[in-house]
Amino acid sequence: MNGIAPKPDRKPPRRVTPAYLQRAAMTYLERYASSAENLRRVLRRKVETRCRLRGEDPAEFYEAVDDVVAKCLRAGLLDDARYAQARVATLRRRGGSARAIRAKLSLKGVDRETITAALAGRDDEEDPQAQEEQAARALARRRRLGPFRPGERAPYRDKDLAALARAGFSFDIARRIVDGERDEEEG
Repeated sequence: MNGIAPKPDRKPPRRVTPAYLQRAAMTYLERYASSAENLRRVLRRKVETRCRLRGEDPAEFYEAVDDVVAKCLRAGLLDDARYAQARVATLRRRGGSARAIRAKLSLKGVDRETITAALAGRDDEEDPQAQEEQAARALARRRRLGPFRPGERAPYRDKDLAALARAGFSFDIARRIVDGERDEEEG
């Protein structure tokens, strides 16, 4: 059976109210950074779950969800631009390519213009190509690919190139990283 079914010996959960939605939003935002669209999806899932257990129509609560998201936006608890900039910085440090970062932020409901601005904001600090190469190097170090692979590298060259390509890096960048040497400070 798909979905959550109420247990026969339990009473259904309380009715969805604006106060419940506000508390749920605050609890979620205390724990996670979020875009406005992502918070909307989280709250809608909560509404749908409760309504399914109570046998109600969730559509009547969607306006209340939108009101809570709007209230969070007005209060400054949600800011898609700030969220995108923070995620770009984090994902770049972990070795995320621009392509992968765009995909992850899109899944969280951030619009294209905001994503482009967040990536461009980071790119003002240095050349975008150099930043992409730095991220690829970080991923190679973390996953022990190319020059960071212990022992003999040659038999694993194609696998290492493929791993970087799957992460969204261009073939040229992947080849430079895999065929390159470790920097002295990376030891």
